[in-house]
Amino acid sequence: MKTFFEKIAVVLKDPSMRKRIIFALGALVVFRLLATIPIPGIDTLALQRLLSGNQFFGLLDIFSGGGISKLSIMMLGVGPYITASIIMQLLTMMVPSMKAMMQEDGEAGRQKLSQYSRLLSVPLAMLQSFGFLTLLVSQHVLSPLTPMMMLVNVVVVTGGSVLLMWIGELISEFGIGNGVSLIIFAGIVAVLPTRIIQFAAQFTVTDLPYYILFLAVAAIVIAGVVVVTEAERPVPVTYAKQVRGNKVYGGVSTYLPLRLNQAGVIPIIFALSILLFPQIVANFLKTSANTMVADIATRASDFLGDQVVHAILYFFLVFIFTYFYTAITFDPKQISENLQKGGAFIPGVRPGESTMNYLGKIVTRITLVGALFLGIVAVLPLIVQGITGTTTLAIGGTALLIVVSVVLDLLKKIDAQATMREY
Repeated sequence: MKTFFEKIAVVLKDPSMRKRIIFALGALVVFRLLATIPIPGIDTLALQRLLSGNQFFGLLDIFSGGGISKLSIMMLGVGPYITASIIMQLLTMMVPSMKAMMQEDGEAGRQKLSQYSRLLSVPLAMLQSFGFLTLLVSQHVLSPLTPMMMLVNVVVVTGGSVLLMWIGELISEFGIGNGVSLIIFAGIVAVLPTRIIQFAAQFTVTDLPYYILFLAVAAIVIAGVVVVTEAERPVPVTYAKQVRGNKVYGGVSTYLPLRLNQAGVIPIIFALSILLFPQIVANFLKTSANTMVADIATRASDFLGDQVVHAILYFFLVFIFTYFYTAITFDPKQISENLQKGGAFIPGVRPGESTMNYLGKIVTRITLVGALFLGIVAVLPLIVQGITGTTTLAIGGTALLIVVSVVLDLLKKIDAQATMREY
């Protein structure tokens, strides 16, 4: 049994895998370079005042890889593409023709769905960039923009988001791992040195309990993510014996592994996208000339910005999206049909509809544990912030969850590539 480092050496010795790794690293470097290019007319002091202690912009900043704090052309990150993917997956469940396309066309159907998501992300990026730029102008972070300057900035920011989406697709195809997840991971990791320097500069002895609490929460989250991500519920499966000529086939007992958290980190990303979008719209409409619209938008912004409301909505969305994504990716009916076609059955359970119901009940129960865990990790930093009054842990849980999940997924893919090279 080779150690992990030996498997890494096997992967690095393979020319094709080495090219894939270098390509992925190069693409991430390009992303980080583009994230440093700012849009013109920024008031740095006003931007710092807007970002200081603002949890909404803090979340936006970390998922754009620091694009908000620099107001770079990559300020939207992959948010529009993720939002478009959510919309398309919702339509897949609600529109019968799209659902049939996914089930009957297989890989071709998934490619069509991805293409629709790419096309939809363009108008979404334009809408988000316009709303966000208008908000920044109203907060005096940006200089007043003429219609032509606004159009140019919207096109530039939208182009940056589309370019980043393309880079993510290239990483998935020619690199290693999921490109969008790696871009979010790179964005989170990129701001860590700055955050560590800020913590060190602001450190006082009275803050020591907060730092100890931060380390304890980080250790618990990392351990919990690893345990929940790796946890499986094995369902025993037996293949019926078949006699062909003088030989007997089948009769083998194995198991069907059902993951405790089949959705991974996707529900967190989905929930953040859904939470951030209405806040951008509300903040944009606050500056409306219509008094009634401005008043409603102000109330909506204050409501969504309340920490308790934000935590409740965040937990609820993560919980719901965990079940939603699991329902999309795991189809008990298809699994039961495949088992029946392969001459396999679950001991004590009739093939067909009984097997489908049995698998559905198991997945529903184990998904409850995974959904509760993801929801608690998502809101835990907000709870700690409410207790301690410090913003140090405002985004720690979500960031750690995404980083650890992406690293685990990447390590598994590297391990699988090494095993394949051995064979």
